[in-house]
Amino acid sequence: MEYPELTLLIGGRAVPAGQRPGLEVIDPATREVLGRVPVASPDDIDEALEAAHRAFPGWRDTAPLERAAILRRAATLMRERTARLAWLITRELGKPLTESEKEVATAAEMFEWGAEEARRTYGRLIPGRVGGIRQMAIPEPIGPVAAFSGWNAPAITPSRKIAGALAAGCSIVIKPSEETPAIALEIGRALTDAGLPAGVLNMVFGDPGDISRRLIESPLIRMVTFTGSTSIGRELAVMAANGLKRATLELGGHAPVLVYGDADPVNAADTVLAAKLRNSGQICTSPTRMYVHESVYEPFVERLAERARSWRVGNGLDAGVQMGPLANPRRLAAMETMVADALKHGAELAAGGQRLDLPGWFWAPTVLRDAGPDCLASNTEPFGPLALVQPFRDPDEALALANRLPFGLAAYVFTRDAATARIASERIESGVVCINHCQASLPETPFGGVKDSGLGKEGGVEGLQEFMQVKYVSQM
Repeated sequence: MEYPELTLLIGGRAVPAGQRPGLEVIDPATREVLGRVPVASPDDIDEALEAAHRAFPGWRDTAPLERAAILRRAATLMRERTARLAWLITRELGKPLTESEKEVATAAEMFEWGAEEARRTYGRLIPGRVGGIRQMAIPEPIGPVAAFSGWNAPAITPSRKIAGALAAGCSIVIKPSEETPAIALEIGRALTDAGLPAGVLNMVFGDPGDISRRLIESPLIRMVTFTGSTSIGRELAVMAANGLKRATLELGGHAPVLVYGDADPVNAADTVLAAKLRNSGQICTSPTRMYVHESVYEPFVERLAERARSWRVGNGLDAGVQMGPLANPRRLAAMETMVADALKHGAELAAGGQRLDLPGWFWAPTVLRDAGPDCLASNTEPFGPLALVQPFRDPDEALALANRLPFGLAAYVFTRDAATARIASERIESGVVCINHCQASLPETPFGGVKDSGLGKEGGVEGLQEFMQVKYVSQM
């Protein structure tokens, strides 16, 4: 397969680079330059805004069943093109091809879910206080949306935002990551080929700061949706608030894992490690802070380290590889800093802890035991294949450890006791709590954090409602 020419998508047209400056897209497994993504000019961004503004009334007034049919056709095209889309994800991000294929399937499901929910944007009739009056609460699409997605889930995250906006009847201008642009453009192509009207979806790339300011400050934009770091999310939230625009923010996490004394430590370790090393740990819901009851601590750590040492790391295009490289040299430097700091603070290396002698940005799956609360990795999201394990004695201590940070995106609990599971699910401060598994997000379930991990929801019925506003109509 060949890597495509990268473009912008504005008003239904693929806009070639022309004389625009470009940013290199690099294969993290080989450090090969795959291509250059064009940097949108201020005029390009304004054109995308105008296209979304012009397209909104027609898309808003398109029957939900017709919108649903287009989304469903796009999902079908994505499934038919799985081989190419998955190949692009692996080339741009590095993760194993099997993981990329699953991501394409999930992204297609986002559009299928949106297609179904587009048919169910019901309002309600409110009984009047006197006879002869009719009172209605009617949901309406909020308007053109500015969206920003990161590099770590390059098909799922844009699809979740695009599917929600389009299903609700909104037009959208999205800035996907410049590090993983081709897969986003292929999703846009699937929608175009499915019959999406010109201007309903627009994609621009370039300087994140410049693009975010120009989009969010535009009076044509009525909503902002962002996936990324907490620090950037705060900045965008302030910009949105200045324009009194709704913002949904899916921000950083630092997911705790509670393994109680009645849990099977081997099964828990196997389940957690598979989730930990998915996408090389570069997932905001990745289980990282593992608090294990002292009665099962040793068998849990031993199993976790054993499996980590045996995990096959390599180029994601190679058969049998279980984990690919880190996405960029920034993550590699972060792993080196965090491991060195943890060891300095008394943690013990149980597995990994070093770069691998491979062409790209590879880091060994790493397990640090007895990692206390003072080390950098215990307080800052590692966003890499790094697991921190610490024992606890009683349930109250475990819950206090789980809630000690200002983040609250996902948390995981392993126990065989129903009461323990209920108490943990009620007291853990997190937008998502998984009991005895690590599947934190599905197209049909609401996804989003609390505290410093975000505002609002994506996915599920709740995610669609974020793109709508309610109008009250009273008629005599």
